[in-house]
This record gives sequence, structure tokens and C-alpha cells, in this order.
Amino acid sequence: MNELFDFFLRPYYEASALNIILEFSAAFFGVISVFYARKENILVYPTGIISTVIYVYLLAQWTLYGDLIINIYYTLMSVYGWYMWSKVIGSNQQHIAISRTNTADKLKAFALFVFTSAFVIAVYRHFDVMPSNLGFTESVEYAFVRLVSGDLEDFRSITPFLDTFTTGVFFAAMWLMANKKIENWTLWILGDIISIPLYFVKGYGFTGIQYAIFLVLAIFAYFSWREKINQQKKARANA
Repeated sequence: MNELFDFFLRPYYEASALNIILEFSAAFFGVISVFYARKENILVYPTGIISTVIYVYLLAQWTLYGDLIINIYYTLMSVYGWYMWSKVIGSNQQHIAISRTNTADKLKAFALFVFTSAFVIAVYRHFDVMPSNLGFTESVEYAFVRLVSGDLEDFRSITPFLDTFTTGVFFAAMWLMANKKIENWTLWILGDIISIPLYFVKGYGFTGIQYAIFLVLAIFAYFSWREKINQQKKARANA
């Protein structure tokens, strides 16, 4: 148990009090934001912006470029989502409703995932965060061997590879959320499952706990939004 606490707290021994407070605050507002998202409450965006802006500052210091790009994008997409959720549409002056993705939405989300992942790979290779001398097949083999080795240092060495995947997933999820597509929660769940161990291994325990809470909230949010879709179907059938 002492080893577990030491693993969690060791990175904070040399961290400044300001950075610890900022990371805790960013994680807190991030959790509040996801809580509001589950409730389909527009406060998801102002609280989310507070969290992402703080993380942009912290991640720049931590040189976590993939995560930095994610949070800059989150901030911009939160402004877009705030607009989309607040605007009224149609003759009945209603806000956009929760819905499922169609084929066009899926293609756009997949294209966003591919473009984002490729962009992060290019950034990581440029800054030598991941090996720049490996081809695609060699990179996959390099990452897989270290992923299954069972060695913590090997796992740490491939976190940039996992970052590229989660960055693409979260970019697509944020776009789907801004458009109130229920599949955004499926992507959040997938990304959260991968991100939880990543942040603990990187030494950012508060953020790892935040993603663990995100995971639980995202699962509940998926079922909450699905119930709202079913209610909308019943209301249309009875109209």
C-alpha cells in the first residue's frame, strides 16, 4: 500500500504548490463539466473552458504536446458547442435535440480522428517525442512489443503512441458532443479507459483520478442520453 501511495505522490514532491493547486482545480472543473454534459446542461461549456485553459498552461510546462493540442482544441470546440447548444432552430424555436449519428456524421468523425492522429504523430516525430526513423509497420511492432512486455519503463516509452490514438478519439468525441450525438459518449468511454493508466504512469495522479471519474460519468451519461432519445421517439409517435 505504501508503494502505491508513493507511486501516486512521488511526482508531486518536487512540484510547486501553484501547479498542484492548478492541476486539482482543472480536474475539479473538468469533472463538473462532464456532470453538466450528462444533464444536457449548457454549463458544460463554461466549466469545461476553465478546465481546459488551465490544462493548456500546465501541459505546456509538462511538454505533453499531444495533450496540449487536445486542450486547445477542447477550448475552441467548447465555444462552438456553447453556440450550438444555445441557438434555437426551426419554427418552434427549440434547441438542437440529442440524436444518433448518420453515415455522414460517422465519416466526418472518422476523418477527424485520422487527421488528428496523423497531425500529432508529425508533431511528436518533429520534437523527437517518438522515434522518427521507424516506418508504419516498424512503429506498430515497436509499440506492441513494449506494450505487452509487462515492464513499467517499456510502457512509459510508448505513451506517445497511445497519446496519438486518444487525441484522435477525443477530437472526434468533442465534435460529436457539440452536435449532441449520443455516440460521443462511446468515444469518451474508450478514450478514458486508455487515459486513466496513461496519466498515472506519466505521474499526474489528480488528472488520472479525473479520467477515472470521467469514465463513470460517461457510462451514466450514455444511458441518460439514450433514455432521452427514447422519450423523443415516444413523443413523436404520440404526436
